[in-house]
Amino acid sequence: MTDTRYDLVIVGAGQVGATLALRLAPAFAREGRRMALIEASDAELPVYCDEQFDPRVVALTPASRRLYEQLGLWREIEAERACPYRDMRVWDGEASGQIGFHADELDSDQLGHIVENSVLVRHLRQALTYQSVVDWYRPAAVAEIHPPQGEGPTRLTLDDGRELSAALLVAADGAHSSVRELAGFGVREWPYDQKAIVTTVRTERPHGQTARQRFMRTGPLAFLPLRCRFGKVWDEHYCSIVWSADSALADELMALNDRAFRERLGREFEFALGAVTQVEQRHAIALYQRHAREYVRPGIALVGDAAHSIHPLAGQGVNLGLKDVQALATEVERALTRSLPLNEFSILRRYQRQRLGDNLGMMATMEGFKRLFGSRSPAWMVLRNMGLQQVDALPLVKNTLARKAMGV
Repeated sequence: MTDTRYDLVIVGAGQVGATLALRLAPAFAREGRRMALIEASDAELPVYCDEQFDPRVVALTPASRRLYEQLGLWREIEAERACPYRDMRVWDGEASGQIGFHADELDSDQLGHIVENSVLVRHLRQALTYQSVVDWYRPAAVAEIHPPQGEGPTRLTLDDGRELSAALLVAADGAHSSVRELAGFGVREWPYDQKAIVTTVRTERPHGQTARQRFMRTGPLAFLPLRCRFGKVWDEHYCSIVWSADSALADELMALNDRAFRERLGREFEFALGAVTQVEQRHAIALYQRHAREYVRPGIALVGDAAHSIHPLAGQGVNLGLKDVQALATEVERALTRSLPLNEFSILRRYQRQRLGDNLGMMATMEGFKRLFGSRSPAWMVLRNMGLQQVDALPLVKNTLARKAMGV
């Protein structure tokens, strides 16, 4: 097979990989460079409309939204379907502690947007079809990786025998990254012994553009606002739920029929939006924390879930991945402007320094929240209840935390 040479190969055309490709396309066009994008599936993304929603959603921070504005996609994404949330309410299901965040207190129009994964990825891939510097390989998977010899390129063999090479190979192929495994990156991994149940529900009362989350000893339950348009009217009775429950409880919940599940769900959510009147197909996902011991090796970098995956209780996973995209893209652009090879290891080390600490900090915070709210100790219950109330009563502290989470 002919060896096809590229400056950059990105494996994975999901949200993180496709965003990285589109982010770098203008710089590659200016410098006369080429990249390849490898995607395992050639299936068309489903199109959901009216009251049908993709069960996979992401909570985009204002910082992530700005990235899509810079890429020229946000107006189209928002016009198709994106639900802003202006308020967030979090409460302790075992006590009376609660905390609320409000966009007005932060001089912002919203705290973030809930967007269906298929909407984002479809717009990204459509935009990439107009980028002549991007060659697509789909369906295709990486079968072998041959690390660079000295300053040479990284070579890879696809499952159909084709061979490619690139100065830089980027793994954006998710939590079960084959590139990470083939390249021999070490990973710290442990199960949470929980499963996340995700589905779409319709509620008796409208959500009022408010994200809500109830913490329980068995895991957090989040209602994330969705909306669909009928003519000029928005229907705000739909929510995407993420119920992270201990595995035994999750199995019990998945075994319920729809009516019993709706009744159980409404009760566990304390009927915050009235009764749950409708539920779509449920999906259960086993939860793990994974973190690569290093994000870079000569000629190879990990981004997004290939580098780190965390508990979904704060909805920060994809936003951390988009921060990886911005950091790596900045370093690649720096190399291009200085005529440096993209596998210059100082570039990759700078990317790792920027992202490793931030990701570890967020992972530690999420682990702390999970342990704190999962504790059955009466003393810990009192402390967390007091903590929520005190932080809620201190606008400066509360709003500083909110701005950090929003990336502003």
